[in-house]
Amino acid sequence: MNLEKEIELIKERNRKVEQDKAWEVSWTRRLFITFVTYLIAGIWLVMIYDTYPWLKAFVPSVGYLFSTLSIPVIKRWWISS
Repeated sequence: MNLEKEIELIKERNRKVEQDKAWEVSWTRRLFITFVTYLIAGIWLVMIYDTYPWLKAFVPSVGYLFSTLSIPVIKRWWISS
């Protein structure tokens, strides 16, 4: 009986780990962070009276998004080295 309970606990843990992995690489997460980065950068640029704040806020946002796209490529290269 105890062994069955332990197996069930391991299966539940594995489900949680798989969900965490899926979240880490999901487009929902990437786009949410991109949007929040854009919003925070835009607000900061407005607060310091910079010119074209909402246009300039794209720079860090797009930079973040591109960095998430390059990570799998770099990871594969690193693993194969």
